[in-house]
Amino acid sequence: MHTVWKGAISFGLVHVPVKMFSATEDKDISMRYIHKVCITPLAYVRKCNTCEKEVEWEEISRGYEYEPGRYVLFEKDELETISGEANKEIKILDFVNLEDIDPVYFQKTYYLAPGETGSGAYSLLLESMKQTGKIGISKVSIRSKSSLAAIRVIDNCLAMETIFYPDEIRPISQVPNLPEQSQVNERELEMAKMLISQLSTPFEPEKYRDEYRGRLMEAIEHKIAGEEVQAAPDVQKTSVIDLMAALQASLDATKAGGAEVSTEKVHLEPDATVTEVKKPKTRAKKEKEPKVKVEKVKEEKVKEPVT
Repeated sequence: MHTVWKGAISFGLVHVPVKMFSATEDKDISMRYIHKVCITPLAYVRKCNTCEKEVEWEEISRGYEYEPGRYVLFEKDELETISGEANKEIKILDFVNLEDIDPVYFQKTYYLAPGETGSGAYSLLLESMKQTGKIGISKVSIRSKSSLAAIRVIDNCLAMETIFYPDEIRPISQVPNLPEQSQVNERELEMAKMLISQLSTPFEPEKYRDEYRGRLMEAIEHKIAGEEVQAAPDVQKTSVIDLMAALQASLDATKAGGAEVSTEKVHLEPDATVTEVKKPKTRAKKEKEPKVKVEKVKEEKVKEPVT
C-alpha cells in the first residue's frame, strides 16, 4: 500500500511514530468525457481568463474571496503552518467509548503502521487500547485540512477514523416533515417488530455486492465484443394494498424463504397505505423466489409509486 502520511501519535508524554495508509479504495468504474466526433478524451485546462493562457502549477496560489472580486492569497507553506500539518502529530486529547460516537460523524478510515523505530510504543498503545476497550479522540492535519479523528483498534492494527466537527453536522431540526410524535397502530407495530426480528442476522459484509457496478461491467464487456446493449424498459406495475396485509405477506415470505424476502418492494405512502412495485427484468439469471399473494384493497384506482 502507498504511504499517504508520516508522523506520530502522542498521548501524554508517549510518542509513537506511525505511517498512514488508506484503509478503503474507491472501486467506482471511471469514465472519461469523449468528443464523439473524433473519439478524443477531453482535457481540463487551468486557464486564466484575464491573461488568456494556460497556467502552470507553480503560478497557482490559494485565495479567499472576502469581497466580490477581492482576494487574500495564501501559499502552501502558510496553509501548512496555520493548519499545524508541519508538526506531523496525531495528538490524543481524550479516551472515550466507541459506542458514544454516532456513525454520522465518521468520514474516512486509515490504517496506522509503526514507524521504523516505533514498534515498541506502537504495541504498547495497541494492547492498552485493546484491554481497556477505549478509543482515542485526537486532532490531526492532513493535506492542509484540520480534522478530529478517532484512534481505535481493528484486529491487530491501529486505525484512524477522521470525524466531522460538531458544527459540520446539520441539525435534525432542518429536516422537513418529520412527525412531532410517532403514532402507530399497536398491531402493526408488533408485526413490524416480528419482521425485524426475523430479518435480523449477524453483519456479513461479504454477502453484499455492488449490483450497479456488475451490470455496468457486463455492459462494457458486451460493447467491447461488439454487441449492442439493450436495457429493459423501467416499467413499474403498482397496486395499493393494506399495510397489515403487507406486513403479514412479508412475515410469510421470511418464513417460507428463511432470511430471504420477495423481490417485490413496498413503499409507504403518507396515508398509511403501501404501494407494491415490481422490479424490471434484468439480463442476469436469478434464482426463483417464493411468490406471495397479496390481497388488493382497491381495484378501481391505482396510485403512482412514491419517489
